[in-house]
Amino acid sequence: MAGPALRVLPLGGLGEIGKNMTVLEIEDRLLIIDCGLRFPTAEMVGIDLVLPDFSYLRGRVDDIEGIVITHGHEDHLGALPWILRDLCSDGSEPPPVFGRPLTTAMARSKLDEHRLRDVDVEDLKPTERTELGPFELELVHMTHSIPDASAVAVTTELGTILVTGDYKFDQTPVDGPPADVNRLAQLGSEGLLLLCGDSTNADRPGFSPSEAVVGPHLEQTFLRCDGRIVVTCFASNIHRVQQVVDAAAALGRKVALLGRSMRKNVNIGRSLGHIDVPQGMLVGPREIDDFPDEKLVIVSTGSQGEPLSALRRMAFSDHPQVELRGGDTVVFAATPVPGNERAVNETIDRLYHIGCDVVTAADAPIHASGHGYAEELKLMLNLTRPRYVMPFHGDFKRLELHGRLAEAVGIEPARIFKGDNGLPLEITARGARFAAAERSGMIFVDGVEIGDVADVALRDRRMLSADGIFIVVVTISEQDGSSVADPEIILRGVPFPDEAHELQGELREAVEASLSRAASENVHETDVIQGMLHDDLAEFVYSRLRRRPLVLPVVVEV
Repeated sequence: MAGPALRVLPLGGLGEIGKNMTVLEIEDRLLIIDCGLRFPTAEMVGIDLVLPDFSYLRGRVDDIEGIVITHGHEDHLGALPWILRDLCSDGSEPPPVFGRPLTTAMARSKLDEHRLRDVDVEDLKPTERTELGPFELELVHMTHSIPDASAVAVTTELGTILVTGDYKFDQTPVDGPPADVNRLAQLGSEGLLLLCGDSTNADRPGFSPSEAVVGPHLEQTFLRCDGRIVVTCFASNIHRVQQVVDAAAALGRKVALLGRSMRKNVNIGRSLGHIDVPQGMLVGPREIDDFPDEKLVIVSTGSQGEPLSALRRMAFSDHPQVELRGGDTVVFAATPVPGNERAVNETIDRLYHIGCDVVTAADAPIHASGHGYAEELKLMLNLTRPRYVMPFHGDFKRLELHGRLAEAVGIEPARIFKGDNGLPLEITARGARFAAAERSGMIFVDGVEIGDVADVALRDRRMLSADGIFIVVVTISEQDGSSVADPEIILRGVPFPDEAHELQGELREAVEASLSRAASENVHETDVIQGMLHDDLAEFVYSRLRRRPLVLPVVVEV
């Protein structure tokens, strides 16, 4: 008789940077590790957030033993309220959420924003063991660019799986002890079944620099600035905010926080003792103009060029409190996440146009990655000595390179599984193999609603942004389908509007010709007539303007 099977199903985070989410399943019971999101790319017009496709979980909320969050970054936590709201929309009781104190405080804040106040959110201590059905859960302390980061060790009757989360082996962390290498080595000695490891910096040789080197270099950078200083970093990078505060305090500058998420996370960090701000040092956004330029540091969101972030709005002169000007220095204390380079470069270019000085990590060591380099990935592999390896958290290039690092430390290629979102790894007492793929992909947040925005909707949005829209209103006779009034033609966002307006007479002729064709073919159904009008007018407009605006015919019968 075959024994139980353990399924490891990544729904996000493989073949991409972001929206990390993994489902562990044994005997029809589920444990979810991380619920992350990512931000939309430029071609996702009008989309606000991108979530992992969690269709696999719909209708199975009662099977979920719990949700474990490794740390408080958006790509691991941000989708939590959206997913719980959807899964529990039928009144089902939400599963409990687990994490370390800073992580759970951020989770509670997000759930509260979505009015999901009946979710049980529990703090766990590292090495504390929690029974969740067929799973035994344990968090292992790791170092990252946010406090309270953890790896997740899950023990089942088949063995123990370790999901590293984001980590680096920082020997001089700015907050708390180094990673718990002793416990990692113990897991290896006990026999680790599977390692699911962070691959973000698998392409960078050596060891990552310590976060401790950043603070002194920030202070040196500030010393060279005569005017206002604007520092942008991730709102959740509590360590970096503390270093900015320390550098500002050393130089007698006040600090202002811009961006709702920045203020919220700093308040959470202060309440938990992760940030120490001297009394009277913080000033409100409306007080910024009350202080001399040389006495102020502004800490802002927007290091990734996000469209609605504080820095992006400042760069485009659209911020209600801060107007940037020549003499200001903008310090990027973060590097672009792969895929965000274009938006970041656009923001930097606008800052130069205003007359600001810009300092990035290419100019000074003012950023240290929170993800370990290749030698640290090897160290994790050697400490834990897993039977199987499944690279996580990276595009396909980085997953491949992580697999090669595993081979380099002696793991057989047949035991290394370079997967994809939706491709479950199935482990039994006999071995491991990939099983049939499950549905995966993206779910879009458009406004306050989530849903699979169809490709046609995104295509129409791209057409609108590029070539505009022609709206043609036609009034026809209900009896014979003939036109009973001149067509009304409305143009919006159409390139070369003067040329387009000159075509209006010809457009009306094209409308009449299309209606005559419909009548000659004895077509009377309104939707069919609209379809014929669309095709005829789209062809006509393209032949004259060499553009493909969205053509929207409206047929009214009288």
